[in-house]
Amino acid sequence: MKLNEIAPHKGSTRKRFRVGRGIGSGKGKTAGRGGKGQTARSGVRIKGFEGGQMPLHRRLPKRGFKNVKFAHRLNEINLGQVQGAIDAKLIDAAATVDVATLVKAGLLRRAKDGVRLLGDGELKAKVDFAVFGASKSALAAVEKAGGSVKILAPKREEGEKAA
Repeated sequence: MKLNEIAPHKGSTRKRFRVGRGIGSGKGKTAGRGGKGQTARSGVRIKGFEGGQMPLHRRLPKRGFKNVKFAHRLNEINLGQVQGAIDAKLIDAAATVDVATLVKAGLLRRAKDGVRLLGDGELKAKVDFAVFGASKSALAAVEKAGGSVKILAPKREEGEKAA
């Protein structure tokens, strides 16, 4: 292959249509921009402007709040994935399983702010977990298998949403 033989795939490129080249071209005079005014000119165009009518984003009430500053970025892992890692001898079931263990086993990419244990899959081994949070089904499945779950997240008041 030489430099002069390199070409894009057939049909992937299209020749630019030159507007404003006479009325016979179909895109002459206003060149597809309509009439006069701000929108016919290059440069400024007010986004969300509704011709002086109160714009939609100002008519609607402000709702909600995003807890970006204090939100916990958590990894989620299912019990079935942990059992698969134990079967593959990536995790020692006798030791406490925490975020560092899961990262070292290759189940998680990075630690983030912690890990939340979810109850999908079946856990056969007796395992002790030290995690940021766990679902009710995960807690029940771990205790049924004879293990325990230590929750590292701070306790929340009654009525507050869980992590």
